[in-house]
Parts: sequence; C-alpha cells; structure tokens
Amino acid sequence: MQKDPSLTQPRIAAINDLSGFGRCSLTVILPVLAAAGMEACPLPTAVLSSHNGFPDRTFCDLTGELLPAAEQWQRLGLHFDAVYSGFLGSVRQIDLVRQIFSMLSDGQTLRFVDPVMGDNGRLYSCYSAEMAEKMKELAACADVIVPNLTEAALLLGREPVLEPTGEQTEELLRQLSELGPRLTVLTGVRRGSKIGAAVYDRDRNSVHYALADTVDGSFHGTGDLFAAVMLAALLRGESPQTAAGTAAGFVSRAIRTTRAAGTDPRFGVRFEPLLPELMRMLGILS
Repeated sequence: MQKDPSLTQPRIAAINDLSGFGRCSLTVILPVLAAAGMEACPLPTAVLSSHNGFPDRTFCDLTGELLPAAEQWQRLGLHFDAVYSGFLGSVRQIDLVRQIFSMLSDGQTLRFVDPVMGDNGRLYSCYSAEMAEKMKELAACADVIVPNLTEAALLLGREPVLEPTGEQTEELLRQLSELGPRLTVLTGVRRGSKIGAAVYDRDRNSVHYALADTVDGSFHGTGDLFAAVMLAALLRGESPQTAAGTAAGFVSRAIRTTRAAGTDPRFGVRFEPLLPELMRMLGILS
C-alpha cells in the first residue's frame, strides 16, 4: 500500500459481476482503476445484460470459472497489490472467493471487500441469511471492508439503523473491526446536510468522517464508485481518511453531474467525463 506508483504499476484482481448496461460493478471499477494508473484484472462472477434494476435481463453464472482462472494466475506467478471483491451471487461464490484471497495474496497484498448484500434497511432479494453469514467470514479475511449501514447491520446480525447517532456509528465501526479487518469504512453516514463515510483505523484506534453535500435522489452504482476510488487512493499512498474524502468528494460530484443531466438514476452515475478530475484529485494530472 506504500509503493510509489511512479515506479511500479499496481495490479488488482477485481472479483465482481459484469453488467452490460447500467453502470455498476466491473464497468465502474475497471475504468476508475485504469484512470488511477493501475492494472485491473477482472475475474467476473457472472455476466448480465443489465443490472438487476431492469426487467428481463439475461444472466450467465461463471461460478465454475472462478477457481480455474485464479489457479492459472497463480501458475503465472503474478503478484497482486490488491484483491477486491464486490457482489457475490451465492454461498459457493463466497467460499471460492475466500479461497482465491488466500491463493492470490502475499504479505504485501491488500484484501479489500465490499460486502454487497442490501441497502435502505433491506437484504437484496437475491440474497439469503446464509449468504449474509458467509459474507461475515469473508469480511474476517479482509484488510479493508466498505459496508453501507444496512450491510454493517447484516454483518453484525442486528436491525439496521439508517440514521445512527455519532455514538452508534462509532460502536458499529468498532464491532465491525472485531470481525477482523484493520480498516473499516462505513458508507451512507449522514451528518446534517452532509453524507459520506466514517472510517475506523484499528491500528490508530481512531474514527474520521469524510462527508460531502447531500444530493437528493437515489443513484445506482454509487457504492461501487466509492469503493473503487477508495481502493485507488489507498494504493496511491493516501491515508485512510484522505482516501475516504477523495472517494466521497468524487461520488458527490458524479451524482450532481448526473442529476444536472437528467439521466435516469437506474443508468448509474455519469462518472466517465469526470475521470480527468479524478486523476487530478489523485495527483496524476496537475
């Protein structure tokens, strides 16, 4: 995480689904990491014609391809600076990703888990209580986790609180940290007219907030965008609190741009025209 990106190009294994339409998952993660100057190696868990917010989408399950692909990468002797996991569609996939984390990680690999399970107080319809329990095991293998408030509650086996007090937020962070990760980032945290993330660094026993102006509306794929920017910023050497601030600020800017354009929120946020701005935020462009 401390390597100078001007001397070496970070390589990330990105385990997530690929939706042809509707900006989310790999179609967000790959361009963000590429703009950050990094080599993103996709390991798709499934290929969909669109994300689940649209009717009649096609779905191709790639569970059987995950382990053979990771084994081939292992035979090639590839080093990964990070292994990133997002949405996983079954108990079997979660178990396989735990195995892949071990296969593709060495002492320098950052294991980054976005435990995508639900939002707005509800478990996604394609998820089950058994999968939520398995996701807790995957979170225990991670260095960094980035749940939203609903996912945090699911990981801890409690009822979601969507507008926790500061004291409740910090209690959530510390309890999540007890699962295993050294860095816990809780997204969807509101403070007055601001929204963003709360970051708990277990090594420093410190909590920091990274907030931006709230924009009305619900936009698809913002969690994926936040996680991708956060990971990129960490790999470029930013501190956890600075990385969270970079991610929160960029997501807010992308939402405002999307709202101004009148884009259907299901299509995802229009982040692509803003990638040069992201590169400036990360210190790649002056």
